Amino acid sequence: MSYPWGFGTELMIKKIFYGWWVVLACLIINLYVSSILFFGFTALIDPLIQDFGWSYTQISFAVSLRGMEMGIFAPLIGFLADRYGARKLILAGVLAVGLGLILFSRIESLLMFYGVVLILGFGAGGCTTVVTTTVVANWFKKNLGKALGLMSTGFGASGLLIPLIVWLIDAFQWRTTLLLLGVGFLILGIPLLLVIRDKPEDYGLLPDGEPGLPASPQEARRPEKTPIRFWEALRHRSFLYLNLAEVVRMMLVSAVVTHSMPYLNNLGISRASAALVVAGIPLSSIIGRLGYGWLADRFPKREVLALAFGAMGLGMLAFSYAAIPAMILLFLFFFPPSFGGSMVLRGAILREYFGRDYLGKMLGIVMGSAAMGGIVGPTLAGWVFDSTGSYQILWLAFAGAISLTVLMVLKVRP
Repeated sequence: MSYPWGFGTELMIKKIFYGWWVVLACLIINLYVSSILFFGFTALIDPLIQDFGWSYTQISFAVSLRGMEMGIFAPLIGFLADRYGARKLILAGVLAVGLGLILFSRIESLLMFYGVVLILGFGAGGCTTVVTTTVVANWFKKNLGKALGLMSTGFGASGLLIPLIVWLIDAFQWRTTLLLLGVGFLILGIPLLLVIRDKPEDYGLLPDGEPGLPASPQEARRPEKTPIRFWEALRHRSFLYLNLAEVVRMMLVSAVVTHSMPYLNNLGISRASAALVVAGIPLSSIIGRLGYGWLADRFPKREVLALAFGAMGLGMLAFSYAAIPAMILLFLFFFPPSFGGSMVLRGAILREYFGRDYLGKMLGIVMGSAAMGGIVGPTLAGWVFDSTGSYQILWLAFAGAISLTVLMVLKVRP
């Protein structure tokens, strides 16, 4: 019987369960990709406008285009992850992101910009959220909340890289920065594939490193009992509520993350100070990813998710008045931890209510629904600013919308 890295069963169980190494590898991939394509993208908006003269709406549409593509392909990616495993998808994703960033450094037109964004969206979809959540959920059950929380801190820790990205852009221009980031991801991403394994059963192990291993990997690989059939799950009312809640959540998050730096700059906050606030968004989300993950293993997950959405509403209300310094602190206290925690809870609820066998498919569908909000959010925010010269009315509307989802989430049942 063979095991990852050649470790034997005794070492795997008594020292460090191999699932935690899988979590670490997924964490690093999430960190790198999200620091550039999600949280750090806002640092590219003003340099692109200065070089090409594009409007906020035109650039925001690229973010929406990326979200639309990821939404369309998310169900397919989830199906492929369940059918063929995560490693092949992550390899394709790493290559697409690395080469896409290199191509990004060579764009000369708006059409080329949109084309590169599509490549990057495909790559990000193949090596982050749906795939990494699916593979981690394969390795854990009782400790799934903590495992997903730790894995998703990669998104939060990406805030550490945002000031570096801003500094690189200011010091070496955006083209050189993107070239370096693309090459760096190829160098880093390929070795991480050697760590990731699809399922513990393939190595004669059980989720969470549970004792009582079966006699062979073939015996371990028997399907886990699934509480509901796939097509029944798709028609389940709770699944519908989760999808609708994700649309609203992603609409807010994508708009805030994309427009946070231009918004703060237009309030008179310097680019360097705004970069610190932007970096604080993913960094402070780490608290929520770990905290809500811990709560999810101890309390009803739907109630914890409702708490997260309510806190997001308070955060958006504070962000609407970010010209007041204290409001920025309140925003960082409420919004990032709660949206980070909601990402953890999404996968944990699906795993608990609907089982593991088609988690990738269901998570892909939820991500596809969320992408619809991701399409609307950035473009709507850009249009509102181009039309009114202010973001405030939209932030207030978002605060009300996310607060209403609390009632929806509380209706979620197995």
